[in-house]
Amino acid sequence: MLRSLPRAAPGSAPLRVQPHRIHTNTWHLPAAACLFESRQHQKRHAGIHAISNPTLAGIEKRWEGMPPQQQADLWMALRDRMKVNWHEMTLQEKKAAYWIAFGPHGPRSLPPPGEGKKIFWYTMLGVGVSGVIFLLIRTQTRPAPKTMTAQYQAMTNEYLKAQRTEPITGVSSEGYTGKGMIQSKPRKGPPPDEDED
Repeated sequence: MLRSLPRAAPGSAPLRVQPHRIHTNTWHLPAAACLFESRQHQKRHAGIHAISNPTLAGIEKRWEGMPPQQQADLWMALRDRMKVNWHEMTLQEKKAAYWIAFGPHGPRSLPPPGEGKKIFWYTMLGVGVSGVIFLLIRTQTRPAPKTMTAQYQAMTNEYLKAQRTEPITGVSSEGYTGKGMIQSKPRKGPPPDEDED
């Protein structure tokens, strides 16, 4: 160590030696200094006191009825408590923090009893009303047009054969076995007249 110190020449002015700066990063400090900083960190957070058990008792039952400001204050106090070592938290604090974060309240609340039956019956009511409206509309409509009868469609097939429409693959082709224009069920009664509207 003495060899590393600068020596002054005889009769010269004394040298001023600047002290070395100490790094505050913990990875430069020895283990004892790290332990000291860790204790300082704990002392800073030691001012955060445990939340009393009566405050946290029955939080599951009281949470929904608490005013929003009181809910926020309790959550902030628990959040500050969670910043310290979790081994220092009480069991009540851990349970309350978990329940407030993940418990069945707010959007995660359980449905009230009988809600499934109520939804089912309202759905059935809606389907029933829709069916009644559909049937009322169907009873008030005009009958199907004359072109939607099997007899009229058979007459259309005969007309297309007489006109030689689609002679390669259609109704007029040789050996055609398809239905042609027939798509409706046969109607009872005589075939429709040409003049019928």
